[in-house]
Amino acid sequence: MKTKIFALGAVLMGLFLTSCDDTTEMIGGSLIGSSDELNVSADTFDVQSNTILAKDIVTRASKGYLGSMLDPETGLVVTGNYLTQFHVLNKYEMPSISSVKSRDANDNVIVDSCEVRLFYRNFDGDSLAQIKVNMLEMDKPVKEGTTYYSDFNPETEGYIRTNGLSANRTYTLSDQTEADSVKKKSDYTPNIVFKLNDPYTDKAGNVYNNFGTYLMRKYYENPTTFRNTYNFLHNICPGFYFKVIGGLGSIAQIQTAQITLYFQHQTDKGEIKTVTTSFASTEEVLQMTNFNMDSNQLQQLANSNDYTYLKTPAGLFTELSLPINKVLNGHTNDSINSAKIELFRVNNSVQSSYSIDIPQNIVMVAADSLESFFAKNKIIDNKTSFLAQYNSSTNSYMFNNISGIVNLYAKSRTTASGNPNWGKVVLVPVEVGTRTNEDKQVIITKISHLMGLSSVKLVGKNNSQKIKMSVIYSKFNGR
Repeated sequence: MKTKIFALGAVLMGLFLTSCDDTTEMIGGSLIGSSDELNVSADTFDVQSNTILAKDIVTRASKGYLGSMLDPETGLVVTGNYLTQFHVLNKYEMPSISSVKSRDANDNVIVDSCEVRLFYRNFDGDSLAQIKVNMLEMDKPVKEGTTYYSDFNPETEGYIRTNGLSANRTYTLSDQTEADSVKKKSDYTPNIVFKLNDPYTDKAGNVYNNFGTYLMRKYYENPTTFRNTYNFLHNICPGFYFKVIGGLGSIAQIQTAQITLYFQHQTDKGEIKTVTTSFASTEEVLQMTNFNMDSNQLQQLANSNDYTYLKTPAGLFTELSLPINKVLNGHTNDSINSAKIELFRVNNSVQSSYSIDIPQNIVMVAADSLESFFAKNKIIDNKTSFLAQYNSSTNSYMFNNISGIVNLYAKSRTTASGNPNWGKVVLVPVEVGTRTNEDKQVIITKISHLMGLSSVKLVGKNNSQKIKMSVIYSKFNGR
């Protein structure tokens, strides 16, 4: 029976095909009726903007900051205090104790000198400005697995050791104390050095000629504590906190910190040489910056009616109120294919001998998701979070398509009245980590708050030049 039906169908199909016109002019029209034609339209809307005080800045940057300087644009004083821990390798070794020839009167091993250097490559401000810093010993390491924010203060939180190691240093970033012959070396990296050659007393009351000798003797007591970072931090050296106590004019971007011990060592050939051993800060341990600034001054800037601001660190963000209801008016059944926003920078009119950098990357995140985006170490998905780069040619930031978040808010419009953040997004300056894959594509691997000094004014708020959002819709006729 099935075969007969199939044969009959084939015959009927053949009759149908032979009755059709041989031409193909109307094939498109015959397959797609007028009700199925795609209709595309576009519109442009004003976007309201506002400056808000930055809160809960997650300190997950790979660098630290130390110093204090005046923002020439606003007169705001920004101070960065730096905290660092030190990492040890699982195969770390010092020379055999018998080969150490630096000894005290009782023939105990000692370190001849010890120092901590803070290496930096970039800075803001004046390299000749004097900054005074107090280096303080941590009493315990900051807790692992905890999210820390830029207002975290180890002093008020009880992390500084009472009567522990303390060293003061007044420095300039130009460092006139360093010989020019040293600075001219190809492997030279500018640094801030703290000498730790005063007597040091550990928690058990033992006195050493310096901090380096304390480290050396602890190693020979139990070398395994120097081959595990957790044990090293909890039992030997929890880290140091560098607090600005005077001066104004520069902030250094600290790449790494390093403890170095100098002592005499006898080689296998019997030669006695000065050698070193070091411990450095790395991404495996914590580096963080505690920023201080006047919140009253920040609020005054936020209240400005002419522009909005993006200021880092821990300063000001710009909030946009997307015109969702206006976008949907008359387009309830349309698809929103594209929504584009361009944010124009207002040039700085303040003359200064040095300028603050313009943030090169900013993210747009739903206001409700701002804290979790950074706390959970997320990256952009181009649906609810987006990235824009500063374009010096247009003096602007362009978000080419934020339709994902526009559609998200459109779907939740029925609950908008109970959510004060509905329809709002926040712009945040960020630091972007990338890698290149096998296909030579650049992949974003990390997005964190930009902790360096940066500032930009944006057109908007009550300024006559408005922020515009261009929207493209589509729908099938009759649907």
